[in-house]
Amino acid sequence: MLELELLNFVHTVQTRRAEGQTVELKAANHGCPTKLYDTLSSFSNQDDGGVILFGVDEDSGYEVVGVYDVQDLMKHVTEQCNQMHPRVRAVFTACEIDGKYVVSAEIPAQDVADRPCFYEGKGRYRGSYVRVGDADEPMTEYEIYSYEAFRRKYEDELRVVERADADDLDKDNLLRYELALKQDRPHLAQMDENQILDLMSVIRNGHPTLAGTMLFAPYPQAFFPQYGIIATRVPGTDVGDVGDDGERFIDNVRIEGNLEEQLRGAVSFVRKNMRTKTVISPSTGERKDKTEYPIEAVRELALNALIHRDYSIHTQGMPIQLQMFEDRLVITNPGGLYGRLTIDQLGKVQPDTRNPVIANAMEVLGLTENRYSGIPTVRRLASESGLPAPLFENGRGEFRVTLRVAAPAFTTDGEATEAGRQTVRKGDSFDEKTAALLDFCRVPRTRREIFAFLGLRSSAYAMRTYVSPLVDSGRLVLGFPDKPRSSRQTYRAA
Repeated sequence: MLELELLNFVHTVQTRRAEGQTVELKAANHGCPTKLYDTLSSFSNQDDGGVILFGVDEDSGYEVVGVYDVQDLMKHVTEQCNQMHPRVRAVFTACEIDGKYVVSAEIPAQDVADRPCFYEGKGRYRGSYVRVGDADEPMTEYEIYSYEAFRRKYEDELRVVERADADDLDKDNLLRYELALKQDRPHLAQMDENQILDLMSVIRNGHPTLAGTMLFAPYPQAFFPQYGIIATRVPGTDVGDVGDDGERFIDNVRIEGNLEEQLRGAVSFVRKNMRTKTVISPSTGERKDKTEYPIEAVRELALNALIHRDYSIHTQGMPIQLQMFEDRLVITNPGGLYGRLTIDQLGKVQPDTRNPVIANAMEVLGLTENRYSGIPTVRRLASESGLPAPLFENGRGEFRVTLRVAAPAFTTDGEATEAGRQTVRKGDSFDEKTAALLDFCRVPRTRREIFAFLGLRSSAYAMRTYVSPLVDSGRLVLGFPDKPRSSRQTYRAA
């Protein structure tokens, strides 16, 4: 950066009064810090790199204290950069502020194929770090492995399942796959079944590969118990919220089977647990059901998770998580983004494929187009349904996507009750919702009517956040005060 940019950078740090994902402060007024290895590693291992700012003291209220000696500092920082693998090429800038010098060291990101960058004195497994907020934390063994897997092109989906035999695969599914492969492929059409299955990496040395097992075994979980989906419907907005009877889950299932069966199971679970409203056309009078989430988008997200999850031994005990909350749907799959792909590039560039055999087989079976159109499709469907844009997050060893609900206008059963038609407005503040609820309860209302009015599906959340505080303060009166938990309970404004 230029000197003027450094001056502005220092001002920004002092105004914000905090370090961050790409900023590390070192006073360095009494000498060069001797252990910069963790920060050099963590900045090098993230896509945005980072800046180490010397001469600003966090413990002194972000005061400019100045470095002890500009040239000597640069020399010693460079010496530490040279002890990293790969070597770090810091870019230095110095400027004077009130007679004192500050120095910035810009740490560039290493190419993904060269990560993890680590301190040679500790080795790859003890000297590799990742930036988490304003802290440098040791990389996990899996995080290190994920870089190694990309660099060396490990094919985890092709590891042989020694416990399984070719006879453990479903013959009908294999035949369907074989016939689909031979269509419009004259060279394959001349091969026998064993040649095709070996060529397509379904079977090797007489045993199914992991890909073959997950695609064609009647019950892959006999060999990989956690290679499935845990699907839950939570009665609130956070894990740990409970319903009226103390239940932690409204629905809780383990979805198993081959990849095609898991896909169907995930879609079925969401369809069963999401809300639906009935829309009546003012021009034709026709009734049309509108689901809370576009089911095609849900299918695309579940499909992406099944195809692109990490199938290495490091994630063998980690199922895909599908969670439905009061206000959102979250799908989390083991394994972050693969290769050089970043969040900003999702749906815009052709990515490296972690599991090409599985992806290709799913295309042959007609379950996916395999044209990298899934993410754009999800974004389009969310927009057309009035949902906020989907949120994609690449965490430490996992990838997460979140779909949030639209305006709270759904009732649990889709019936157009009076309470369902009259709801609070989207964007109303807590006080506005409370005032509207009190006005709504000028006549006695049941719990169900109140939940529909608030546009909420979780009775526990509605009771805890809105109803119970009003009852405790005396602004809502129970219709059956001697039986507060009665299913026939009503609430009226005092």
